[in-house]
This record gives sequence, C-alpha cells and structure tokens, in this order.
Amino acid sequence: MEQKRDSFASRWGFIMACIGSAVGMGNIWLFPARVSGSGGGAFIIAYLIFVVLIGSTGVIGEMSFGRMARSGPIDAFGKATESRGSRRLGQALGVVPTLGSLALAIGYSVVMGWILKYTFSAVSGTLLKAENVDEFTERFGAMASQFGNNTWQILAVLLTAVILVFGIGSGIEKANKIMMPIFFFLFVGLGVYIAFQPGAIDGYKYIFTVDTKQLLDPMTWIYALGQAFFSLSVAGNGTLIYGSYLSDKEDIPASARNVAFFDTVAAMLAAMVIIPAMATAGAKLDQGGPMLMFVFLPNLFGTMPGGNIIAVVFFVAVTFAGLTSLINLYESPIATLQERLKIKRLPACIIVGALGLGVSLLIQHIVSDWMDIISIYICPLGAGLAGIMFFWVLGKKVAEKEISKGRQKPLPGYIIPLAKYVFCPICFLVLIAGAILGGIG
Repeated sequence: MEQKRDSFASRWGFIMACIGSAVGMGNIWLFPARVSGSGGGAFIIAYLIFVVLIGSTGVIGEMSFGRMARSGPIDAFGKATESRGSRRLGQALGVVPTLGSLALAIGYSVVMGWILKYTFSAVSGTLLKAENVDEFTERFGAMASQFGNNTWQILAVLLTAVILVFGIGSGIEKANKIMMPIFFFLFVGLGVYIAFQPGAIDGYKYIFTVDTKQLLDPMTWIYALGQAFFSLSVAGNGTLIYGSYLSDKEDIPASARNVAFFDTVAAMLAAMVIIPAMATAGAKLDQGGPMLMFVFLPNLFGTMPGGNIIAVVFFVAVTFAGLTSLINLYESPIATLQERLKIKRLPACIIVGALGLGVSLLIQHIVSDWMDIISIYICPLGAGLAGIMFFWVLGKKVAEKEISKGRQKPLPGYIIPLAKYVFCPICFLVLIAGAILGGIG
C-alpha cells in the first residue's frame, strides 16, 4: 500500500522552511566578503539583479517541478522523461542532485559541529580567551583537523535527525517557524548594536557607495551570479523536495518572491553587521569562509565592549541558520529512500543519518575541498538538469500549468522564456566559471 505523503501545514511554514534552506553560511561568511572585495554597492546591484532573475525562474521552477511530481529528484526526473520513453534515463540523471544533496549535508555536518562547539564556548565564556589572531587560528586548526571535533559533530547530526524524524509538518515546519524568526531578530539586534560603535559609519559608506569601475568589471558580475545562485539554494534537490510537499492551492511565484526577499535581507543583515564591525577596528574585510567566522570575528568580538554577549548572540543566530540548512540537505536523500525502498521515515532517517555522520567524521580535515567540489560541479549541474527537465522536456504548456496552480492572476508571459533561454544556460555558465576560477559562490 502506498504511504500517505506528508505535507506542510501552512503556507507560512513552507516559506519559512524554504528561507531556512536558503539562509546559511553563504549569507554569513561569504556575502560580506564578496561585498567588501568587489566594490561594495556595485556588487550589491549585480547581486540583486541575479536574485530577481533566479528567484523568478529557477526557484519557481524547482518548487513547481517538485509539487507536480510529488517526489524527490529521481522520480521527478523519471516522470519528466517518461513521455519520451526514457524514464530510466531520467531517474539516473536524478541521482546527480540527490547525491549532491547528501554530499553537501555531509560537509555541512562538519561545519555545523564547529558552530555548535563555538556556540557552547561563547555561552560558557571560554571562546574569547585567546589573546590574538594566531591563537584563534591555532584553536580553529586543532578543531578542523582529522577527528578534531567528533562530539559536537555527532550532536549536530543527532539534533538534525531528531527534527527530521517528526516529518514535514511536525518537524521541519515547526523547527523553521521557530528558528528563522529568532535568527532575524538576533541579527537585527547585532546590527543595531554595531551601528552605535565608533567607526561603523565607514563600513556603511563602503557598502552603499557604488564604484563605477567595479560595476563595469565582468568579475563583479560573475561573482555576484555565483553568490546569488548558491544563496538561493538552487541545486535541483532542496527546493524541489520542499515543493513536493506543497498544496496545489499555494501560489508558488509569490512564495518564491518571499524566499528571495528574506534570503537577501539575511545576506544584507550579515554584511551590515560584519563589514561595519571590521571598520570599527580599522580593518578591511578581505577574507571570507571559515577563517572569517571562526578566527577573525571572534578575535574582533574580544576587542569590543560587551564582546562576550555579542559572541553569544552571533553564534546562536548562526546555529539556527546552519541547522535549518542542514535539515533541508538531509531531507532529499531521506525522502528518496522512502520513495524508492517504500520504508517508513524513522528507518530512512537512521540510514541516511548514520551514513552522513560516518562519512562526515572521516572528512573533517578535508571538508573545504569536499565542499568546493560539490558546490562548483554538482550543484550547478543538478540545477541545470532540473531546469532542462521542467522547462524543456516537460515543455512550455506543462510548466505554465504547474506554475499557475493556486494563482489568481495569469502567469506573466516572460517567465517561461526567461527560464528556458536565460536561467538554464546560466546554470552551466556557473559550472564552467566555477571550474575555471576555482569557485564563484
């Protein structure tokens, strides 16, 4: 007997879950660095243009594709190619984004373990006891070494699995409806605090000053494209699987707009906290990634009034952002196991969680390279394949019908052509550019 498929209980819960999947480390440790290194306002202009483009095509497409198929990528791709007599080919291609989601979840599990350890250290008051950047670097290096953070990494995966076991409405939806509002509240509070620090105004000036030379630089646009692409969590898996739990009554283009808007707000909040904070110390933000969050920012917090409190607020907020993203990444392979093996949710969560934890413990010391490979090659490939399946293989009539479900107004005529002729090629452009430049997201 076919199992009854779980679903989101409310439109707001679905939107919060999608925002949670999109808001992650890319917003916090990479967006501010990109803004700082690529012309401030010039980068933001380019980024906003790409957010609108991808949000109105790729995000809408993946949500609608998932809702139509009521399944994860493997069965969704299979259904798309079934009319062409090649269901197995579609299913085989659907393995790409599914494994990509699991691989990202494995890498993210390592990062989530780091975050939990730093959050606990901030709450216990031991985080800021290092004397300088060198000591923070040494501490981070020890944590990021092979088997250097087992306990907190295990806790991160167990916490994620517990939420996932409760399913979509009672687990994922409720968790995101709690964690996402708290995340935004905490970051707004950090922004207000930073605004009153001496020298912060220099950071704001940089963020909102448009450097014409940088605006005309092709690299500004390439990096903005990569940032928007990965920030909106377009990879043929997470957004698609959340869409599969959505009612036909929901207006997907409206939901996609909300996701793109709040994801951009999160990125801007991070920039307006981190860049002015660096300005108060007279330092230029010239490095993103883990070193920014686990070395330079803690070192900066240690020099600020009330630094211990700031560190607690910051890492608690980051915990919520990381956890909601990790939940989304594990959901796709879990749902795939349920669909393909016809097993219940609990054993599916145990199998995927055990696999994810086991591999993540083994790759702690190479997680940066692991994440680079997945984000550069697998994510844009998965997004491109999903776009081709939905907008090209299924075709214009099917895509329009599926996107229009739940809408009161007709779908704008430019959406489908924009998706087919701009978004789909962009996915492969991101892949090529990332391979050449060593990553653009």
